[in-house]
Amino acid sequence: MLTSINPNNNKIIRTYPIHDKRYLGKVINQSNIAFNNWKNISPSIRSKLLKKVSHVLLKNKIKYASLITQEMGKPIGQSVSEIEKCAKVCEYYAKYSAKFLKSKTIITEASKSYVTFQPLGIILAVMPWNFPFWQVFRFAAPTLMAGNTAILKHASNVSGCALAIQNIFKEADFPEVVFSTVITPAKNVKHIIEHPAVKAVSLTGSGPAGSAVASIAGKSLKKSLLELGGNDAYLVLEDADLILAAKKSVLSRMINTGQSCIGAKRIIVVSSVYDRFLNLVKAELKKYKLGDPRKTTSNLGPLARMDLRNEVHDQVTRSIESGAKCIIGGKIPKRKGAFYPATLLTNVQTGMPAYHDEIFGPVVCLIKVKDNEEAIQVANDSEFGLGAAIFTKNIKLAEHIATRQLEAGAVAINDFVRSDPRMPFGGVKQSGFGRELAQDGIMEFVNVKSVVVG
Repeated sequence: MLTSINPNNNKIIRTYPIHDKRYLGKVINQSNIAFNNWKNISPSIRSKLLKKVSHVLLKNKIKYASLITQEMGKPIGQSVSEIEKCAKVCEYYAKYSAKFLKSKTIITEASKSYVTFQPLGIILAVMPWNFPFWQVFRFAAPTLMAGNTAILKHASNVSGCALAIQNIFKEADFPEVVFSTVITPAKNVKHIIEHPAVKAVSLTGSGPAGSAVASIAGKSLKKSLLELGGNDAYLVLEDADLILAAKKSVLSRMINTGQSCIGAKRIIVVSSVYDRFLNLVKAELKKYKLGDPRKTTSNLGPLARMDLRNEVHDQVTRSIESGAKCIIGGKIPKRKGAFYPATLLTNVQTGMPAYHDEIFGPVVCLIKVKDNEEAIQVANDSEFGLGAAIFTKNIKLAEHIATRQLEAGAVAINDFVRSDPRMPFGGVKQSGFGRELAQDGIMEFVNVKSVVVG
């Protein structure tokens, strides 16, 4: 059995029977049969069905948002925003998929040459708990619109969300098992990937999970798309609007109680403005108070699980023992649930968990550097390369740093990093490979087929 526990009060929500390998085989076979029909459905019909999905999401957004908050502790207002964003990605691909997948004529010596984009088959999605609806829908919308079928293996603590997503596609009149959810432990992922009918896998999660999945897929010569962790660097340069930089950086870090891959995890500040910026950050952090995530007034809920909360505290403690200074927070509160306070660490230096590791919680880490060059060097001194941000009034300089010098898959200038259906999303180095969203996202799981007429 898999158990879902409410991180707000540590109470069991529900237990779910595990789907064994025999059941998994049945789902895969049914999904393969469904693929042989779904791939021939016209793009216009697929588009209409995906628009229905958007309608179902918006019609029931409070119900789905409440489920997110109950299972992983996200403040309810942010959970509602997550559902609304899922509806937007469905609307985006419903509108543009036919254009993205249109065959392209290539001029050659032949009488006719073109490239056509055809679906692969069953795509497995291994998804995390921190954005339990969004990360599924940003995978599912382009994958299904390309003509593939999908099987979801979700994180075990959000099984309710996983089943709700399956029912959304059913309510939107998608053909049976075009989208399927399986409730099964991580050890059975290998069995699913190795099945001949499963053609590729998309994983959002930790580095070790990504490495394991990519290894299994690679041995079977199957494609994998990995969106892994991040230790995003936010650069605050000498001429930055410090009030804006402090607000945007802290907001980025506190979203989802710090449980975001693209949160501002390392804020690198030029020494000439460091003290002023520190005071502004302290003022911003004091606005974040722990509270019941079901209440709209709460902006900092619990972490998703007790073990995750304890891991964050361990990283903070070890950083302090290595010389970091804790200015705000840093102590486990005396209350039920997986809560951890807004925390501010300064004097963060190389060798500390706060410098090298991805701290997946509400912990702001400040790093002081002497100039722009050192800021860039420190930003790139990481095994991760997901997102980054630059705060400066010199936009020309910022664009040069963003495009030529920072090792990241996305860079924001005078703003925080966020995903957008219209822009490709993904990382470099240990943050993974491949891209989701935009036209790039729908091209990840198609056969780019060349056709030449002699």
